[in-house]
Amino acid sequence: MAAGKLLLYAGLSLSLCALGMLAVAMCSDHWYETDARRYRERCRSFSSRRKDPGFIYIPSLPLRASRSGPGSGPSWEDELLLARNRRQLFAMSAADECGRQYNSTNMGLWRKCHRMGFDQTTEDLIRKGSIARCSNIKYHYSSAAIPKNLKRNLLKTLRYLRRMTAGFMGMAVAIILFGWIIGVLGCCWDRGLMQYVAGLLFLMGGTFCIISLCTCVAGINFELSRYPRYLYGLPDDIGHGYGWSMFCAWGGLGLTLIAGFFCTLAPSVQPIPRSTCPKSRQENGTVC
Repeated sequence: MAAGKLLLYAGLSLSLCALGMLAVAMCSDHWYETDARRYRERCRSFSSRRKDPGFIYIPSLPLRASRSGPGSGPSWEDELLLARNRRQLFAMSAADECGRQYNSTNMGLWRKCHRMGFDQTTEDLIRKGSIARCSNIKYHYSSAAIPKNLKRNLLKTLRYLRRMTAGFMGMAVAIILFGWIIGVLGCCWDRGLMQYVAGLLFLMGGTFCIISLCTCVAGINFELSRYPRYLYGLPDDIGHGYGWSMFCAWGGLGLTLIAGFFCTLAPSVQPIPRSTCPKSRQENGTVC
């Protein structure tokens, strides 16, 4: 009896913590972050170089391939030379790359914001009111508002993945909240079936949370892996990665699955209550 109650109380406590973590992750704007400080410093140093007609700037000299024997494989210098030639063939020049605008941003499910304190020029523009700190993420584009650099089928794919991320995360939070209410009622009324249903709802909410997080990762990877890479990808000196909101969501997912396991296991650990009145038994054709 005590073990079943302990499992039930632990499952409800973990589900409440998971609900809070998922709610914080939904409302925050730190799912994906970029850091463009090194990129801006490189572009500033490139723009400050001499531009007089008699000066020729050579960024790097090509590596000389090492002479290897006929039976030996390619050395690391040969591979590095091939990789550099491939980058120089398909990549943009430094002037064209610095002509593109990259900012240090953090993105959530609903907004995309400029990171505070990463660029003084952007901070001055925000302070003057020229640009906003955050802009809302559009889940629906009208035909006139479609960006010109995005193809229609590509935009549909990105919009579909973003809708799945936000929709399944919202459904996961709602299902976990409903399961927590059912679990509390089952604990108060001592109903094992309600506790079991609460555990199943927690597992269902965890499944929806898995789908939401997987579509979020797939959308980010799909947006960065478009071809040509030099046009749609990020430069090498821009740091990017997942923020604390993503890890908060993954933590809420783990707590939800553990809570579902505890709540579904609690009714089977509790003993079946026996009735106090004795059962009637039949002896010699008569019922006693």
